[in-house]
Amino acid sequence: MTTLPGMADEELLRLDQQICFSLNAASRAFGGVYRVLLRDLGLTYPQYLVMLVLWEDGELPVKRIGERLRLDSGTLSPLLKRLETAGLVRRERSQEDERSVTVTLTAEGSALRGRAGQVPRRLLAATGLPVEDLAALRELLDRVTVALDSADVEPAP
Repeated sequence: MTTLPGMADEELLRLDQQICFSLNAASRAFGGVYRVLLRDLGLTYPQYLVMLVLWEDGELPVKRIGERLRLDSGTLSPLLKRLETAGLVRRERSQEDERSVTVTLTAEGSALRGRAGQVPRRLLAATGLPVEDLAALRELLDRVTVALDSADVEPAP
């Protein structure tokens, strides 16, 4: 992709010039590999992300999990319910604030972490890229996300 300021609109509107398409295609490819890698753990990719946050941070309010994963409660609540049904987490209303629900790993959820350690290694191997390249890509994508989150974009008149 070599989008330049002087390019004609017809060139700018080519599919192969769209970063959003490349990101979406890469995301779908990652999703396909994760689907296979997570099958043995009995997790979907979004459930895996929830488990990663809980393995890293421990007990958390649902609101904080949503902030970390950039998910709203309407998306997160069914994920947590399925994880609870699977015996991996426990949800409890806060004693101090009934509106707040705290999520805690069960012993089974904590134990799953040991089996999950192979997932990032296998994903890295599947890309065929050096770990330094993937780290640089993650850092660049994080910068793009911050920039887009703070972008002041107005709708076209």
